[in-house]
Amino acid sequence: MQAVAPMDLEPEVIDILSKVTTATLTTILLKKGLRNVWLRGTRPIRSGQARLVGRAFTLRFVPAREDLATPESWSSPISTRAAIEDMPAGCIAVVDAMGVQDAGIFGDILCQRMAKRGVTALVTDGVVRDLSGVLGTNLPVWCSGAAAPPSVAGLTFVAWQQPIACGGVAVFPGDVIVADDDGAVLIPAALLKDVLALAPEQERLEAWIMTQVEAGAQLPGLYPPNTQNKARYLKDTGQA
Repeated sequence: MQAVAPMDLEPEVIDILSKVTTATLTTILLKKGLRNVWLRGTRPIRSGQARLVGRAFTLRFVPAREDLATPESWSSPISTRAAIEDMPAGCIAVVDAMGVQDAGIFGDILCQRMAKRGVTALVTDGVVRDLSGVLGTNLPVWCSGAAAPPSVAGLTFVAWQQPIACGGVAVFPGDVIVADDDGAVLIPAALLKDVLALAPEQERLEAWIMTQVEAGAQLPGLYPPNTQNKARYLKDTGQA
């Protein structure tokens, strides 16, 4: 069984990754051989949300079964309510809702409690309910929309802090999530150090390439840079 990474992230890690776009991260991870790291269906619930970084705290739903998916289940020891009370400050709650679009996994009360506990964000391939109330909590949310029915109308909550599939991506507790306007991207915990080393340089390179494009440069040999342009980049950025 894979070891669970610690749930806290060092401030310098958050600082670095909060300056790196999810688009850049997918490119870096692609070069590492990982193609499936963007969580499908995770769109920001409002425009202008800051790019956020945190360890994944996972929750898992399965299809609704009538004897289990009942309002009474909300008082069970295995419930979303209990899971929220186990969430550490700074985590990102990542919820496997199986992409279900007609049952809201969380509403305003649960999101308010998460905000009070210092949860950084909610990320799910499902939907939320009580949309105006959820927005009012100011909890950053990435999801695929909103629906009025409660979770038990289409889902059964079964576990937290276990491996899940969210948006078609395998997410393990303690993996790192970065979410911005393009959605949410997973960084496997074991690759975090590599990504931290590569990401700032990739951003610097692409920023330099953008200046060249703005000046009228053609793309062949520039993006990606050939040997000549790589040398120009290193010189211009004081790395030569």
